[in-house]
Amino acid sequence: MNQNSNNPKQDTPLSAEASRRGFLKTGVTASALAATLPISRSAWAQGSDTIRLGLIGCGGRGTGAAGQALDTNSESNRVKLTAVTDPFKFRADNALKELKNKHKDNVDAKAFIGVDGYKEVLASDVDMVILTSPPGFRPLHFEAAVKAGKHVFMEKPVATDAPGVRRVLEANKIAKDKKLAVAVGLQRHHQSDYKSTIKMLKEGAIGDIILTRAYWNGDGVWTRNRQPNQTELEYQLNNWYYFNWLSGDHICEQHIHNLDVINWLMDGPPAEAQGQGGRQVRTGEENGQIYDHHFVEFTYPNGTKLLSQCRHIPGCWNSVSEFAHGTNGWADIGGGKIYNKKNEVVWKSPAGENGWAQEHVDLFAQIRKGEIPNEGDYGATSSMTSIMGRMATYTGKLLKWDQCLNSQIGLANFDAIDSFDDEAPIKPDEKGRYWIPTPGQDTELVV
Repeated sequence: MNQNSNNPKQDTPLSAEASRRGFLKTGVTASALAATLPISRSAWAQGSDTIRLGLIGCGGRGTGAAGQALDTNSESNRVKLTAVTDPFKFRADNALKELKNKHKDNVDAKAFIGVDGYKEVLASDVDMVILTSPPGFRPLHFEAAVKAGKHVFMEKPVATDAPGVRRVLEANKIAKDKKLAVAVGLQRHHQSDYKSTIKMLKEGAIGDIILTRAYWNGDGVWTRNRQPNQTELEYQLNNWYYFNWLSGDHICEQHIHNLDVINWLMDGPPAEAQGQGGRQVRTGEENGQIYDHHFVEFTYPNGTKLLSQCRHIPGCWNSVSEFAHGTNGWADIGGGKIYNKKNEVVWKSPAGENGWAQEHVDLFAQIRKGEIPNEGDYGATSSMTSIMGRMATYTGKLLKWDQCLNSQIGLANFDAIDSFDDEAPIKPDEKGRYWIPTPGQDTELVV
């Protein structure tokens, strides 16, 4: 079905309350998923001449990721873009124009336009897909890519709610069984400065770690105003950053990078979280539902605390960084520096690569060697950490990891969305404003 389809949906409608709030209960089991994902033809076979790419989601990040993948093309690593899709034709056209200008000999792609265009990309002869649609669709697209037997690079976060995280984890089990490569756009894992600093800290460079800090504080990002004749769903898909079902809020869409670094250092996710946040300056209708600031105190199983901040407010202190404090000193992880108790630099990491480029270099190199990298589990875990933080700020409650991971509250029925004419999971009120969670009041609709 394309974006202009008028076919009615046959799915059971949400209740009035769930529709208003934009939530519904969903879930998936390993056995059910396995039944729908038969082992299909193998993806790219070692020794083949060219790896054919499909791009699902042609926005700025998708265009950038496809370009970085194509940058790896060489005589020994032939890569070609052969299919793209986006709900918006202008976005697919712009992506192809930009990519052809930079990689004219390696872009010969058919464009499929529509919310469900991913199905046509997966039905084509691509060997690998780049999943860069709004994050809420990631579990659906990842599951479908695994079913189709494709290698996957998917951007973070890999989901916007707990049912989506579980869906990714279940699909990733099948990906491992089918020996499909899975990469996640948490690029710090591919930067030598981060890798060497984390290694030093794990080897005891600052003693026992007792406190960590992480920040993504900045001015904010774009907004896209409502256009004449847009359906409600079309508007939300175009202005996706500001709707929780699509982005997960900026704690998921951006701050996940910093939370992922601390999970990496701590060898797993936190055990509990509590926090606070709200909308102080970003309060217009065009700002949808999301908060403009979050502060979360995470506690890891060994008792170590993480103080986490993310803020989108101009004119304030800005920082995108991670720190660790130990019994014998402290570390600026992103800066690649370790300090002693006297605040003297005692170690500095070598300069790191461009992580966005290096993650693609590493992925293709491993596939060419016959290796099967898989980053799906830690990508899902770090996504769930950011979702847990959002749950804590939206509710004002102290929440446990298992409680959040096992939540049955989903933000949308993504399987039922095929075209711009479908119902949007959340609707504006008569004043054009959207429901925003209130701490202390809406706990049952968030966790």
